[in-house]
Amino acid sequence: MHRSSLFLLANRVTKPCDVFINHRGIDTKRTVATLLYDHLSRLNLHPFLDNKNMKPGDKLFDNINSAIRKCKVGVTVFSPRYCESYFCLHELALIMESKKKVIPIFCDIKPSQLRVVNNGKCPKEDIRRFNWALEEAKYTVGLTFDSLKGNWSDVVTSASDIVIKTLLEIESEKQMQRRKSTPILHV
Repeated sequence: MHRSSLFLLANRVTKPCDVFINHRGIDTKRTVATLLYDHLSRLNLHPFLDNKNMKPGDKLFDNINSAIRKCKVGVTVFSPRYCESYFCLHELALIMESKKKVIPIFCDIKPSQLRVVNNGKCPKEDIRRFNWALEEAKYTVGLTFDSLKGNWSDVVTSASDIVIKTLLEIESEKQMQRRKSTPILHV
């Protein structure tokens, strides 16, 4: 690798993420999750996708939890096997608990079909958190996508447009808060 490439890579890794992409890898990593990541990256945003932002030796929960806490928006890609994953549900719960704006994409699944799978291995407190987060997400307006009939480009473009609009709204709200907290000096 060239020295300039290393600098760019190091600079990219240290920037906080704008968008955390929560997804079930087995269902959506090779489709909507990676396409959305690539599209947002080309728009000079800083999305977080586990296989793109993490490297061997990284602590899984430390890196993911930190990215969620630092992100501005969470995109949750719900899919048929999403609720079977402890990691997906943990990430969703943390996104919701952190009061991040969530943009759901219901990919090949209806919100009413989402249910926490309790196999008896998960602590009751986690099951409670996961159920709460899932209920919150179910009643959040999102995008629906049927991979047999839909166009991947359309759903990625729509999701990206919503992310950009949401980021602009968040930035506008921050500016309003700063104006309200700045004292006006009369001379």
